[in-house]
Amino acid sequence: MKINEMNTAADGVCEMMTLLSNKRRLMILCLLTEGEKSVGELAEAIGARDTVVSQQLAVLRRERIVKPRRDGQTMFYRIVREDVGKLLDHLYEIYCGGAAITKEIENDSEKS
Repeated sequence: MKINEMNTAADGVCEMMTLLSNKRRLMILCLLTEGEKSVGELAEAIGARDTVVSQQLAVLRRERIVKPRRDGQTMFYRIVREDVGKLLDHLYEIYCGGAAITKEIENDSEKS
């Protein structure tokens, strides 16, 4: 990979990491990896008001990471960028899934 291509790729990664550095946005995206959810479902799951969740979803919509679907008065969202879905799956596997459990066991055995 040429340095110009690496610079361009690095810019994109930095932008994505900035978006994911907000805890509420990260939690919303993690929940959306399970499938489409309404604003109300997301708000309840992360313990925030609908307006707060809507503000974060607006940021993700602007970046074309999520896409809305209206059903009556209810807005549903889903992840539309495959790269973001893969990244979140990888982060989940490392920090929330089996790898996190393995790390916990290793830490416990080191203390013994």
